[in-house]
Amino acid sequence: MATRNAAEAAQGLRLVAPPLTYAVVMLAIPLLTILAYSFFKDGYLTVIREFTLENYRAVWADPIFHKIMTRSLLVAALVTLVTVLLAFPVAYFLSFVVPPSHKALWIFLITIPFWTSYLIRVFLWKVILGYNGVVNSGLKSIGLIDQPLSFLLYNTSSIVMTLAHAYAPFAILPIYVALEKIDRSLLEAGRDLGESRAMTFWRVTLPLAMPGVLAAVLIVFIPTIGDYVTPTLIGGGKIPMIANMIQSQMLDQDNRPMGSALAVTAMLIVAVLSVLFLLLNRRFLRVRQ
Repeated sequence: MATRNAAEAAQGLRLVAPPLTYAVVMLAIPLLTILAYSFFKDGYLTVIREFTLENYRAVWADPIFHKIMTRSLLVAALVTLVTVLLAFPVAYFLSFVVPPSHKALWIFLITIPFWTSYLIRVFLWKVILGYNGVVNSGLKSIGLIDQPLSFLLYNTSSIVMTLAHAYAPFAILPIYVALEKIDRSLLEAGRDLGESRAMTFWRVTLPLAMPGVLAAVLIVFIPTIGDYVTPTLIGGGKIPMIANMIQSQMLDQDNRPMGSALAVTAMLIVAVLSVLFLLLNRRFLRVRQ
């Protein structure tokens, strides 16, 4: 028996070895490199490999970092809220209204945005919202405006709109999976006990779908904070987020230790907030039960 278990363990290790090696090489090593650089000193066009905490002291004492990090968190939270609120009805419709024979087609249509580059999708929103873009041209053609609207682009609203569109499929799919796992007999039992459809949704469907909602929140919130392309193109560089600040330190100022300290600090803040969100969500579900 022990020999058989050892053989199965060895076979499992051989199966996971290639992806594990890939993950270590492509993810762990770069992260460890960034962590190591954050404790080094910056020299002129070079890095002095001497241990120091000065980078982190400078980061936490910098009011610009506080402002940009707060903005990044607020924008990410707003994008997450908008995305999940828009994604839930789509996932609900797909799970409860669309016939089973057509669900595969709908999922296929939802994944179509993945066929194009994220950069191209961001550029398309710039074309749509631009001064001479699709929206302004359309409004002028039907006589609603005389001059193009200048407030459509280069602001927080346009950044939120673009990011919500970009990450919508990432929110729809996990919510849909969670809704598909709900036992329909539970909903029928709720209605048999006299509950309205709204109360059945609130007391049965939504709590059971919360794992998918939670996954959608984290999937959207975490990468949105570190988004660099959208604030640069759609925000016009006027609304920098934390990724833009890191890029400025790393490339424009060639201060890799400071840029690394910014990146590590931002990752720690996001990790702490994500854990707190998970704990609060678990407590909320426990109270609901």
